[in-house]
Amino acid sequence: MSQTGITHSFDIGDGRLISLETGKLAKQADGSVVVRIGDTMILATIVSNKDAKEGVDFLPLTVDYQEKYASAGRFPGGFFKREAKLSDYEVLISRIVDRALRPQFPEDYHADTQLMLSLISSDKENMPDALVGLAASAAIAVSDIPFNGPISEVRVAKIDGKLVINPTKSQLVGNTMEMIVAASATDIAMVEGEMSEVSEDEMLEAIKFAHEAIKIQIKAINEFAAKAGLKTKREYNHETNDVELKAKVMKETYDAVYAAAKKLDPNKTNRKANFKAPLEEFKKQYSAEELKEKEGLINKYYHEVEYVAVRRLAIDEKVRLDGRKTDQIRPIWAEVGYLPSPHGSAVFTRGETQSLTTVTLGTPMDKLRIDGAFNQGEETFILHYNFPGFSTGEAKPNRGVGRREVGHGNLALRALKKVVPTDSGYTIRVVSDILESNGSSSMATVCAGALALMDAGVQIKKPVAGIAMGLITDEKGNYAILSDILGDEDHLGDMDFKVCGTKDGITAVQMDLKVNGLPYEVMAKAMAQAKEGRLHIMNEMLKAIEKPREDYKPHAPRFEKIVIAGEFIGAIIGPGGKVIQEMQKTTNTTIVITEDGKNGIVEIFGTNLADVTAAKNRIKGIVAVPELGDIYQAKVKTIMPYGAFVEIMPGKDGLLHISEYDWKRIDTLEGLLKEGDTIEVKYVGDDPKTKKIKLSRKVLLPKPEGMVEKKEA
Repeated sequence: MSQTGITHSFDIGDGRLISLETGKLAKQADGSVVVRIGDTMILATIVSNKDAKEGVDFLPLTVDYQEKYASAGRFPGGFFKREAKLSDYEVLISRIVDRALRPQFPEDYHADTQLMLSLISSDKENMPDALVGLAASAAIAVSDIPFNGPISEVRVAKIDGKLVINPTKSQLVGNTMEMIVAASATDIAMVEGEMSEVSEDEMLEAIKFAHEAIKIQIKAINEFAAKAGLKTKREYNHETNDVELKAKVMKETYDAVYAAAKKLDPNKTNRKANFKAPLEEFKKQYSAEELKEKEGLINKYYHEVEYVAVRRLAIDEKVRLDGRKTDQIRPIWAEVGYLPSPHGSAVFTRGETQSLTTVTLGTPMDKLRIDGAFNQGEETFILHYNFPGFSTGEAKPNRGVGRREVGHGNLALRALKKVVPTDSGYTIRVVSDILESNGSSSMATVCAGALALMDAGVQIKKPVAGIAMGLITDEKGNYAILSDILGDEDHLGDMDFKVCGTKDGITAVQMDLKVNGLPYEVMAKAMAQAKEGRLHIMNEMLKAIEKPREDYKPHAPRFEKIVIAGEFIGAIIGPGGKVIQEMQKTTNTTIVITEDGKNGIVEIFGTNLADVTAAKNRIKGIVAVPELGDIYQAKVKTIMPYGAFVEIMPGKDGLLHISEYDWKRIDTLEGLLKEGDTIEVKYVGDDPKTKKIKLSRKVLLPKPEGMVEKKEA
């Protein structure tokens, strides 16, 4: 007998129903919910420890989204045939949920918290990544975990000129804008997506449209939680505070901290030293024994002093830590072709942030194969982002690619892929190595990536640039919008808003808000200011290279594509692949053949143009059809008593009958021809019985005067 849970259903606005269920699965979790639309189902569970670990002053939140292969009736790949570590796609979905939820937990809640989201059923049409925010928030809503929500997420896309909420996978084909938007009932919390050069107004319209759909979901979450029985949120005490010490730190250090901020030093290391000095001076009044007890709280309260001072400087004096105005971009320099061996390279430096980016051109054999439970396919444009410790002056071990690196790389990939040609025949890999970092290395990756692609000769439609915007607000409604933010401004500010695009529109966006109540008017101003900054950055970039090189580098692999009749595919491949293997070996090329209806697509890749041309000529010879009346330089293959078989094209043989060798009668070809000789012949027809090509040499010779040619019976 099955157990019945508590269920609540609602319409997302287009007739499709979403159901929320609790009380049936995973009941020992603090909160457990199954979200369903169609045959797509997501199980969300959350567990949070009752107490925080000693010395923890942040929220140790872990969000993991995993797709079970059984959900789609598929086996996992690999030797062990089981789900392993999260794929990049799963990491990206986990990050989206984390970024939306984390700011909604109380600032003083520090208990270890784990949120797990599992795709347990998939209908392959309703996209699970548009439902994970709803599932996560609903699971928290039916738990006793403190949370300033609920929030929810939706996908909004522009399809055939119309905005659509949570489109199916097949509907998304050909969209011009696709974003995931997270929000509470009153405020936007997170935005991430890609688009085909849309305007700022179009993007803002889509965000507003998404927010209305989110409000419907939040209403449903509240109704669902009430139906399930609202739980009293747990009491907690995860912080020890000293009100008197906090006031003392503020009183005795604020002026010095504000003065340190006003030194307006563009050097990150100097600023760090300037801010450290007042703290060290304050600590001198305590003995080593007293510091052992108070130092942790002193450091915490001093950080709050820095927070207040830097924000006041930006709002009151409209000036920033490095001396720039709010809309001013740091100095930029860029260089292309810095590395001689890669197929394309660029260095992009903006202030103290620097990316060294390379481009590698590969064959279809280098495609990235995607084998997920929901998504399968191949990618011909790949972008990887690396963030070593030395870029921030730290000594830390390399432990593989982190979630941050996956997320930053994905944002840059989204920004650039809209302008990368899909029909070049190449698999393109862009790698950004961050060599210095002080604010928005992902946007430096976008700029360096565009430059490196142009240096490689990839014919991108338009250059792309990216900029990171910040925001600082106060309780009175005053605010300052900051262009090209520093790392400190990102850390101490209320918004991290990254915008990428061409001169004609936005191609990718990512926004995280740490403050509630951001008016749409402020968001619109931030977008307008971002556009100005983006165009300035692009102008500086184009001083290094204005447009893609007309040709690839001499050492770049070459590519040719030939369309052939499908009947010739077998001839090119040969018995057991003998012909194509020999051709690849002798021409030093890679040849890939695919069927396309009645035709075959032959793609030839080589390390230089000469090799590719040689392979192309070989293939053209195989697929060429001899034309009646054409003259050929034929190679003698075999001599028979009745004539000689000669090769007029690669793989194309014909018979030169002994009677067609000369006008005069000849009884044997011995002494006249030998195997390997080259002889000029003309294609004169086909044998009606054997369909073999008939060739003649004598018709190319002067006919003896008075000779009457004997006609065939």
